Amino acid sequence: MRLTALVESPEHVCCRYRLAAFRPFLEGAGHTLELRPWPRAWWSRLRLSRELHNADVVIVQRRLLPAWQLYLLRRASRRLLFDFDDAVFSRDSYAAKGLRSVNRRHRFGAMLKTVDGAIAGNSWLRDQATCWLKSERIHLIPTCVDVVRYPVAQQVRTEGVELVWVGSSSTLQGLERIRPLLERIGDQCAAVRLKLVCDRFLKLRHLPVIECPWSESREAQDIAAADIGVSWLPDDDWSRGKCGLKVLQYMAAGLPVVANPVGVQAELVRHGETGFLAETDSQWIDAIARLAGDPSLRRRMGQAGRRRVEEGYRVAAGARRWLELLAGLETRRQAA
Repeated sequence: MRLTALVESPEHVCCRYRLAAFRPFLEGAGHTLELRPWPRAWWSRLRLSRELHNADVVIVQRRLLPAWQLYLLRRASRRLLFDFDDAVFSRDSYAAKGLRSVNRRHRFGAMLKTVDGAIAGNSWLRDQATCWLKSERIHLIPTCVDVVRYPVAQQVRTEGVELVWVGSSSTLQGLERIRPLLERIGDQCAAVRLKLVCDRFLKLRHLPVIECPWSESREAQDIAAADIGVSWLPDDDWSRGKCGLKVLQYMAAGLPVVANPVGVQAELVRHGETGFLAETDSQWIDAIARLAGDPSLRRRMGQAGRRRVEEGYRVAAGARRWLELLAGLETRRQAA
């Protein structure tokens, strides 16, 4: 099949992890995948539907379209799929207007009523989609990582233990919300520092911060050079739509993870096996202090986390689900 994916950009994190990563497997099965950025100008959007006639399957990634554009796209597409890995039907956790958006939810419903199938990044998102689309047409394909890209953390430090957080300036707002907790960690956990792999950085009084500008080529190495991965999410529906990429990256690099039990983090982190789930400040401090003082525990949990990624969240596993989805589309086409 000839697949055309309409994406924010080929370099966008969602495109890289949820589509481009699967291209070698798709091509190996005889498919082709074209990644097309959404046109910026309105006249280019009008012309877009005429440029999709060669595609057997059109994939819309994340974007919720106005009615006129959805109508034209549906008419131009033999098979139309929608891939989403966020709660795109609401605003984000930090929006001044709050989470609820009637317009976004209406467009989300219209999109699902129009497409031939949807690909959800986690089970909570899949359940939301069942309000508008039959469950047999909703496919769960979690975000996956290429484990081979990640060197394994050495876990030999007993002093100067390094926490790591990876993200963007938008998600850094989560760390800003827990600034008092971070200060307490720095005050009570001796010789612990925080590496931020990001495009913006925090300044903390009691917890030393290592500023590590994000680079696609260096990201895996920068994560693996740390000792403990950390992730905190607000307890809301936007966070429940998240697919746990940073946690998967930490585990792929052989790091134990400390995270709060919100959304998929509660599924990915097996408490006491691949890391610790912590809710209160004291739980966070205890978890980090315990890991910081025990390199063998970090190593054991890190190895268990890497095995977990290899077993269920590697790129080959996600590609297999995509190939099954495409085979099902072809079977339905032939039956029709």
